[in-house]
Amino acid sequence: MEVLIRNELVAIVTQNPSQVAGGGVPIFYAQDLADSERIALCLSRTLSAMVHELGRGTYFLTHH
Repeated sequence: MEVLIRNELVAIVTQNPSQVAGGGVPIFYAQDLADSERIALCLSRTLSAMVHELGRGTYFLTHH
């Protein structure tokens, strides 16, 4: 059995556009904290990705 380590960034969710820029992955802008959490959860389920909080309503999604 082959084991793959993929550590790749999939998406970013943020309330504050000035906190993130570029990076080559989709960036989703939320209206408030609840919206950030909802978008991150929905994307994680759809993309089979893990969500990590960077703080102040900014999340990144990755495949481990």
